[in-house]
Parts: sequence; C-alpha cells; structure tokens
Amino acid sequence: MTTYRLKNVLLTTIVSCLALVGAVSTVQSSTLDSILKVSEEKNEAARESQARVDRLADEARDLLSDYKSVMKQVDGLKVYNARLQRQIDNQNRRIANIDESIEQVTVIQRQMTPLVIRMVDGLERFVELDVPFHMEERERRIEFLRENLDRSDVSVAEKFRQVLEAYKIENEYGRKLDAYKGSVEIDGAERDVNFLRVGRIALLYQTTDTELSGAWDQENRTWVSLDRGEYRSAIMQGLRIARQEASIDLMNMPIPAPEAK
Repeated sequence: MTTYRLKNVLLTTIVSCLALVGAVSTVQSSTLDSILKVSEEKNEAARESQARVDRLADEARDLLSDYKSVMKQVDGLKVYNARLQRQIDNQNRRIANIDESIEQVTVIQRQMTPLVIRMVDGLERFVELDVPFHMEERERRIEFLRENLDRSDVSVAEKFRQVLEAYKIENEYGRKLDAYKGSVEIDGAERDVNFLRVGRIALLYQTTDTELSGAWDQENRTWVSLDRGEYRSAIMQGLRIARQEASIDLMNMPIPAPEAK
C-alpha cells in the first residue's frame, strides 16, 4: 500500500516537472522571438537611418558643388563689375569734358572765324610773294576759300579744314619736282614753254623747240635768260625726270646761293 502511494507521488512529481519544463520552454521561445523581433526592428531602423544619412550626404555634396559654382560666378561677376565701373568712370569723365567743350563751342566759334580769315589773308599774301608757278590754280583755291568765308551753310570747322588743306598743298609744293606746260613772254612775244620746278628753289622754262631757256629770279621777280649751251641739256634731263621718263640723277641747275647780309 505504501509502495503504491510512493509511485503515485513520484509520478505526480515527474508530471509536474515535465509541465514546468514545458512552461519554461514556452517562455524561453516567446522571449527569443521577442528578442529577434526587436533585433530585426533595430536593424531596419539602422538601415533607414543609414539611408537617410547617405541621402543627406549626397544632398550636402550637391549643395557644396552648387555653392562652389555660384561662388565662381560671383567672383567672375565681381571682376566684370569692377571693369564696368572703371569704364563707367571713364565715360563719366568724357561726358564731363564733352559738356565743358559744348559750353565753350560758342566762344571757340567766335575765335575761329577771325583766325580762318587771317589764315586766308596770309596764304594769299604768301602766294603773291612766292615763286610764280601754277598761279591760276593757286589763285582759284584762294578765291574758293574766300567765297566760303561768307557761306552760312558751311560750318566754321569745315572752313578751317579747307584752309588747312590749302596750307598742306602749298607745303607739298616745296618738296616735289614738277613739269608742266605754259607760256612766257620772251623778247615781247608769248612763247609756249615747258616749265621745270624744283621745289621752291628753282623755276625754269625751256621753249618747245628747246632753243631758249630761262630761270626765275626771285629777288628781282623777273625771268632771266640762260646760256643755251650750259643749261639746255640739264633742263631737258630735269623735264624727263619730272615726267618720270628718266631715273633720278644729279642736275646742273642755276640755283641762287644765299648771300651774307
């Protein structure tokens, strides 16, 4: 009887232990699942956080690149604006000078007109006293200038330019060798001649038949006959050179020498 009770107690104990072990296993399994779930959630959160970090890093790099590009543009614009400012300053100074010149235009015009008149008078006097070559052409030029002085449709600046052009032409006469046709009164008769002008230092003529030659005496303002044998060939050679029919060469010409006063 006693033995039977002991078996029942032992059996009951074993069953209780097995039930306890089962309960412990169930609790452990539930705990492990919770731990794995929490771990998975943390991993997922970590992945999301890393994705956000990567996205923010990419955005930061893009912003930095944009910032550098914008700063380069800003630096270029600073240089460009500085150059424009210098140009604007120069233009402002020019505008100020132009404004000042405009204010003085009336005064300048009043001063220019008498100057132009004096220049024409001086040019006319110079031609009268100069060696008498191309006289008709030079006198017509002076007459043209005088007629323009009274014209209201010609500006003072244009009148001044025309006078300067006439002075330039007169200046060029002194630097050139020239040959042209004309006539000279010889022994009371008009003869057709070829003129040879050597700048302003010599003006000579030779009849078309080359028999008679002469030179202009500036001091006495008259024509002087030249010896046929001494200057005939020289004047003929000078005429060919002036017409570009012969190469430039030395010429024996009657040039008046300066005298001591």
